[in-house]
Amino acid sequence: MNRALVDPIADTVLYEGYILYPYRPSVKNRQRWTFGGLYPEAYCREHSDEASANQTEVLVRGTAATSIEAVVRFLHLTQRIVGATNPPLPKRSRGGELPFRPVETLRLGEQTLQTWQEAEEREVAVEEVTVGELSSRPRLVSFTFPGGRLSEPIHHGLAGEVAALLIRVQQAIAGSIEIQATQITEGLFRLTCRVENRTPASEIALTPPVQPRDKALLCSLISAHTLLGVRGGEFVSLLDPPECWREVAAACRNVGVWPVLVGAEGQTDTMLASPIILYDYPQVAAESPGDFFDGTEIDEMLTLRILTLTDEEKRAMAAVDEKARDLLARTETRAREQFGLHGTIRESRPTAEDSTHG
Repeated sequence: MNRALVDPIADTVLYEGYILYPYRPSVKNRQRWTFGGLYPEAYCREHSDEASANQTEVLVRGTAATSIEAVVRFLHLTQRIVGATNPPLPKRSRGGELPFRPVETLRLGEQTLQTWQEAEEREVAVEEVTVGELSSRPRLVSFTFPGGRLSEPIHHGLAGEVAALLIRVQQAIAGSIEIQATQITEGLFRLTCRVENRTPASEIALTPPVQPRDKALLCSLISAHTLLGVRGGEFVSLLDPPECWREVAAACRNVGVWPVLVGAEGQTDTMLASPIILYDYPQVAAESPGDFFDGTEIDEMLTLRILTLTDEEKRAMAAVDEKARDLLARTETRAREQFGLHGTIRESRPTAEDSTHG
């Protein structure tokens, strides 16, 4: 699996919808994380439109000795709470968390602090295993990521008083990956990979309280997708399979994902099971200046919108998190060099009609 070729596409999938224009707290950004979320099963029982698992089924040409590797990637959310200390507390070391009053936004001079949900990348790899082994017994890999709570004092004023706290709360999450193979005919196997959120139901205590969906998101696998690699064989395109295998390809049952071939055009050793619809061999445009986190928009349009933000709106954008700050800085420093539309501009040639008006 050539991760250097695959990761730019996988990262785009991972952060699709991470933060949407206007890139600051808004009604639009209160409904982020809409793609590829795997929620706790207890939450899904009460919300039938959400899922706790996804399933990838693809076809592999090879033998029992053909090797398979799998990598599952997702975002693990952290609730960031802004706490005001009113009045500001003296700068001193002290055990335990300082008393605070939770607020949505806090302005300290030129600095703006914003309550928000951050995200941390997670990755779980399944060690290489042969198709023969997967045919005789499925491979099950369980994983957990711990939670935690951190408090960061924010100093302000000449005396360096503690004027605010940034409290970051991350819930523990657990899940599993199960891979199995079934021989369809000589030299052809169906590979099934199922990813499940197995985070147990728990009461999450947050101050201030959050909405049920936001609480469930903290225990979810966000933008979950799977990378599959093959050695000693090749994957079969499900979008354009050979005529003799069209019915077999159509029978593959994919739930919540769309598997496509990725890498250089013509390569058949890697597949990406994406939570958003893609075609075989998707590419990030070379002209794209960087992540905009909103694949439904045009880079140039978003660039122009960012440039027209007021100073106050830019401060609010910068307060969101590091990715928003980086987007703002990158856009302001490079935008004027990126105004050309994506694609190649070729030399225009006169037509017969032009010559009649010359």
